[in-house]
Amino acid sequence: MSLGGDDGYGGDYEGHEARRGRGAAPGDHLTRTRLPEGDGDPYGPPRRAPGRAGKPSRNLITVVSVVVLLLAAIAFVNRGGGKDGDSSSDDTGGTGTEARPTAPTGERPVDGKNDTTGIASGFAKSEQGAQSAAANYAVALGSDGMFKADRRKAIVHTVYAPDVAGTRLSELNKAFSNSKILSNAGLDANGDPPDGMTFVSRANPVGAKVEKFEDDEAQVAVWHSLLFGLAGEGSKNPVAEGWYTDTFKLKWTKGDWKVIRYTQKNGPAPVGRDQAASSAEDMANAVQGFGGFTYAR
Repeated sequence: MSLGGDDGYGGDYEGHEARRGRGAAPGDHLTRTRLPEGDGDPYGPPRRAPGRAGKPSRNLITVVSVVVLLLAAIAFVNRGGGKDGDSSSDDTGGTGTEARPTAPTGERPVDGKNDTTGIASGFAKSEQGAQSAAANYAVALGSDGMFKADRRKAIVHTVYAPDVAGTRLSELNKAFSNSKILSNAGLDANGDPPDGMTFVSRANPVGAKVEKFEDDEAQVAVWHSLLFGLAGEGSKNPVAEGWYTDTFKLKWTKGDWKVIRYTQKNGPAPVGRDQAASSAEDMANAVQGFGGFTYAR
């Protein structure tokens, strides 16, 4: 095969140009030579398209853009979605009027429970810890155990500071020795309900707020509902719901928050829903079947 043929690998380029200059004689065989485009090495790597040198491909730009948007979205979610959802370790309950939702702080809310009463103990020395203590103490002081002498004594000595527990217990014993209080609750002199009845007294905290916090003292208000009454067929004192705000003055004593003063007032109470009351049996089963919580702020 001739190198000057139509296979595109023409050979004698100089001879071809010389003949073109003289004019081609009839019968002459002219050689056609195909040269690579441009002036690069025909056997080297192909040239890049003009104007694209040094620029990333469209695919690379798309991938990078997606990654950047994804990282931005993750950052936005982690910071709570803006000002309203923003939280920080400094937002610890505060004394302002705005709501302070629970947020993870890294503090362990409770170390354990009292072996006798089951009341939470070992609260952190912080605003969150004071709120946790107050919420759990509201539950203890609103429980049916306060109507039984032995359990009342254990609760008071667990909740109150040692220097005030004795005085407070004497006051409470005197109050509960009044037969009128027990009879109004439908209980006998020992604090027991009639046969076939279940006595209900259960506080359910809705929220807490710090009203004052200084070194070893704190004042915390706890808003809660209270279920109170006798559940059973023919009950003259059926279980009803009430709303209260308990205010605790707490003192840091021997590594925990303890109550030194406690007051209670009615409300705020919401409007009741148009909801049919459950049967006495259902209410009794619910109280016996659903346990309470340890509350932590």
